[in-house]
Amino acid sequence: MDINNSSPVITDIPYSAKLSAIVPKRKMIKSPVPTKFDETIVNGWIEAMKCSSPPHKKKNVYFGHDHLPNNDADCEFRLWQTKCPSALTSFDKIMMHAKGRKIALFLDYDGTLSQIVDDPDKAVMTKKMRATVKDVSKYFPTAIVSGRSRDKVFEFVKLTELYYAGSHGMDIMVPEMRSTNKQGDNLFQPAREFLPMMDEVFRSLIKSTKGIKGSKVENNKFCISVHYRNVDEKDWNLVVQCVDNAAKAYPRLRVTHGRKVLEIRPLIDWDKGKAVEFLLESLELNNSEEVLPIYIGDDRTDEDAFKVLKKRNCGYGILVSSMPKETEAVFSLKDPSEVMAFLQLLIRYKKRQSLLLNGEKQTSA
Repeated sequence: MDINNSSPVITDIPYSAKLSAIVPKRKMIKSPVPTKFDETIVNGWIEAMKCSSPPHKKKNVYFGHDHLPNNDADCEFRLWQTKCPSALTSFDKIMMHAKGRKIALFLDYDGTLSQIVDDPDKAVMTKKMRATVKDVSKYFPTAIVSGRSRDKVFEFVKLTELYYAGSHGMDIMVPEMRSTNKQGDNLFQPAREFLPMMDEVFRSLIKSTKGIKGSKVENNKFCISVHYRNVDEKDWNLVVQCVDNAAKAYPRLRVTHGRKVLEIRPLIDWDKGKAVEFLLESLELNNSEEVLPIYIGDDRTDEDAFKVLKKRNCGYGILVSSMPKETEAVFSLKDPSEVMAFLQLLIRYKKRQSLLLNGEKQTSA
């Protein structure tokens, strides 16, 4: 669809013939960005911001991590877990479905491998989490799929053993060419032509939000993120106005929201779900009878990946949340500490499998 009444210019970028056969031509989608700013729009956005950005919960002394603060909420959470049970208590069930299949892991970063923090530049993962992710990648192909820029999330993770998809999957390092250092030859970037536009939006938002105390604008290459976690709620309308003004100047961009963040992205039919499909294909892991993909994430943008796995009926989405949420995920984990525990269970499972296999070989010999 051509929003500007001219020929669409979103095209595939050059990459290997094999990969060009994998990914269909992307199409433009209708923009949810309003063309006129009014009070209704402000209220609508702010309500969405409140719903998608729950406040921090106090630590519960019984659980040792963020948890629901009272008995009623705790009961509600346990009731929700009957529909979206813990991936820890359901581990044996998950492994039963993994029997005879290769597991492929897809991990979000913020809120999944690292805690959500007030300053997004300080969202570092622990040394123990990094060691765990490194170990799990020895046994299973593992990818990080993040809203952060690919370079930025790599700086946080610092593991060359992984595959990286940044900017909500719009910046992917092509797996089979990962070892090459030729920038451009080993990258899949379906929105590459938007880069100059994104730089303009970034500069515009830096200026317009300068007077909003606590706001932070982050350039994630193919996604401009405006964080309002440290902004007084009475000033959220100012954040909305700045984002709306920046976005409506570019009809080929759209506004989305996540946890305490508004984001401006290219208006193409591409998201974390499409990125997962692309990686499965390019890693030759798209045979649902032989591969079990597992995607772990905490944000609403991860729902696109959960939907893909559910639609393909080929894997499991695991939502990281300490409170009930509407989700397409099948299982849940409360926080990054439980994510690490789940990954450690996977490592032990694989080691146990290897020991059994070696024992069978020795017996047969």
